[in-house]
Amino acid sequence: MFLGSLAVILLFSITMSVMLGPVSIRPDTVWKIALVKLPIMEHLITVDWSKSYEHIIWDIRFPRAFLGAIVGAGLAIVGVAIQALVRNSLADPFILGVSSGASVGATLVIIFGTFSLFGHYALSIAAFLGSLLSVVIVFFLSQVGGRISTVRLLLAGIAVSMILSAVTSFIVISSPREEGIRNALFWMMGSLAGAKWEYITIPAIAVSLGIIFLLTQSRSLNTLLMGEETAKTLGVNIDVFRKLLIIVTALLTGVIVAVSGAIGFVGLMIPHIVRLIIGSDHRRVLPVSAFVGAIFIIWADVFARLISSPEELPIGIVTAICGGPFFIWLLRRSSYSFGGGDR
Repeated sequence: MFLGSLAVILLFSITMSVMLGPVSIRPDTVWKIALVKLPIMEHLITVDWSKSYEHIIWDIRFPRAFLGAIVGAGLAIVGVAIQALVRNSLADPFILGVSSGASVGATLVIIFGTFSLFGHYALSIAAFLGSLLSVVIVFFLSQVGGRISTVRLLLAGIAVSMILSAVTSFIVISSPREEGIRNALFWMMGSLAGAKWEYITIPAIAVSLGIIFLLTQSRSLNTLLMGEETAKTLGVNIDVFRKLLIIVTALLTGVIVAVSGAIGFVGLMIPHIVRLIIGSDHRRVLPVSAFVGAIFIIWADVFARLISSPEELPIGIVTAICGGPFFIWLLRRSSYSFGGGDR
């Protein structure tokens, strides 16, 4: 029932996202244009709108709304998994250096035009390769005798992030064009402005598979919150599960960052909100976090588009404005706990 209500809210959010903008469009027109794209419906709906409306709704706003839902859901579930992995409520999807690695690849494309042989996909491919490289480095640095150490994982992630952030800064200040600097900074703060239907398929498949995989591992995620010894007693192979979780979450984050830039606070904040409402059972936390993350990003994007129209704010600014006060409030809640105890 609760998930059904969230699904209705998500559908409403997508509708409002497509309706709102410099050109306001009626909700019935929005869904008529969407339905007419279905082969079985194209002859049943009377076309009473202009081609320009169809272009705005189908080619610009719908891809943006769907990409926002995919990105929000993906970042939220990765946040849930990472926080369980390291048993730290302040962990987020970018803790493994994924964001910093993606930023290096993206800024090379934006400023110097590298990977141009990939055409329109150059930015996404370069960002994904950068994120993958950073994760590989962190993965090997965090191993001790073939086993992953949580402390070394966190420290390696921080160190690699700082180094790659410095590399990104060097690339940006080396730009021969002021416009290149602005575009790079805008991408690093996150945006859905480049959303197109052809960019949605891969992240949609990745996030769907990620949710399914994590749901199948919900019992193991629950046992991680009880501590390593308890998890081992309950039959969880900690070393193998940890490596698998790192690989899955890192690849998932890399795919998301490649299409949206680095949107902060979603994977940090949404899991907290969900746990405050429904508890820490990952069988419920994962699907609810996916819905709440999707809804949050859609409305953050609407706000980013409308607040300074016709200009557009990076979504990262909106999420930070929401996330900062939330964590200040969370710090003041002495009763809040994560897993088995206060953090």
